[in-house]
Amino acid sequence: MIESIPAKQILQKVKFENTRWFGIDYNMNLYRGCPHGCIYCDSRSTIYNIENFDQVRYKENVIEILSKELRSKRKKGVVGIGAMSDTYNPFEKELCITKRALNLLAENHFGVSIDTKSSLVVRDIPILQKIKTNNSAIVKLTITTANDELSKKIEPNVNPSSERFEAVKELNDAGIFCGILLTPMLPFLTDNKDEIRAIVEKAHKANAKFIYCMYGVTMRSGQREFFYKHLKNISPELVLKYQRLYGLNYLCSIPNKDYCETLFKEECRRYGILTDMKDIVKAYKRSESYTQMKFF
Repeated sequence: MIESIPAKQILQKVKFENTRWFGIDYNMNLYRGCPHGCIYCDSRSTIYNIENFDQVRYKENVIEILSKELRSKRKKGVVGIGAMSDTYNPFEKELCITKRALNLLAENHFGVSIDTKSSLVVRDIPILQKIKTNNSAIVKLTITTANDELSKKIEPNVNPSSERFEAVKELNDAGIFCGILLTPMLPFLTDNKDEIRAIVEKAHKANAKFIYCMYGVTMRSGQREFFYKHLKNISPELVLKYQRLYGLNYLCSIPNKDYCETLFKEECRRYGILTDMKDIVKAYKRSESYTQMKFF
């Protein structure tokens, strides 16, 4: 059974320039905690002060608070959802908190930018289409590997990668601007030519509009210990390799970054898939003209 936690505020104005992260103006998390069990999750870091991160809790009176906040905003911007805790967790299927929140965004003419690993997002295609009539909508599905077996080891409680590629295709076929977050690219696990080529090829088949890549993984206190504990089950040798190479570094870039980045961008260019943040923001905020431009 899911528990609730008190909430005073849902919508937060972002403190950075909105072109930096998919053009969002506001951010919100409708749930706290995540059950996906991804071994690399940055949100597990102690800096965020989320106790019992694997336990999902919803915020009390979330829809009522959000409704008031949206009506009070003078700027009708784009709202980011799911950055800290996946908004399409298993409880969402029955609670429909995200669905109701999206309806509020549509009614108040706000745009949306969704981060998720769940194919449940396709349920809300009709609402995303409504949002697009007055603002912008973009969906990003995180896919870190094209291999379902590896996916089950590093993201044990998530839809397999193959299902996420299908969701990308369904969203794009419905006219929703959708692509892939290749975040993180894991050193010595997914930073190789076979993985990169497979992801880009499958993204192309799913008609993905973009792939945004992070060439490495973050490591903070809380996150690091969890990562090594579960990485040990995949390869004890890899744990030692990480510890020797990265120590207590926060950003652990892949050792062969130049090679992987060059290969990745070449493959994406070959299929007409966007990779640069500014290009992605520009394209989804005028997705109709982008589609026409690509056609011509």
